[in-house]
Amino acid sequence: MADLGDPKAALHHYLQATREDLIWKLDGLSEREARLPRTATGNNLLGVLKHCLNVEAGYFGPTFGREFPTPEELVPEQAYDEDPQADWYAREDETKGGLIDLYRRVGVFADQTIEQLPLDAPGRVPWWRPGGQIVTLQRIIIHVTCDLARHAGHADIMREQHDTTIGLRRENTNIPDDYDWPAYVTKLTKLADRFA
Repeated sequence: MADLGDPKAALHHYLQATREDLIWKLDGLSEREARLPRTATGNNLLGVLKHCLNVEAGYFGPTFGREFPTPEELVPEQAYDEDPQADWYAREDETKGGLIDLYRRVGVFADQTIEQLPLDAPGRVPWWRPGGQIVTLQRIIIHVTCDLARHAGHADIMREQHDTTIGLRRENTNIPDDYDWPAYVTKLTKLADRFA
């Protein structure tokens, strides 16, 4: 367990935990289930994972002068010119297992950046607007963790809608056991209906 009293270790811990939570949301899903759009804008569980791995590779790579060892596995910048959603879905030649493996390798790459640099290490985010591109490692860890946490929330809801798999983490769902969810939903619906 990380020393959560140390600011860098605490930030790193929450980033790693959020990354693992995203991967967990794909457990037990078939290729089709992982890829199936679940919102009106096409959000899908495997696409969220692919987006997040590309986010981490970018922010913990070029921002600090590093390149992921196999950049051809990532979505290239020019792909966004053709399709601004290029990192939000798995192509036919990509698999759930392959993208999970890639994300784990991106995680190791990101972790190396964090381990090798101090929190005040300077970086530059080339895709941010001029005048706001200069950052520190601390800011990037926070930025990426917030981004991943937002998408983990998307994944939570999409997975719950798919098969009622719920929870914060595999080892600690943080959800009451044996709770009468249908009665709870009925209670909340009745409460909402009072304002109709």
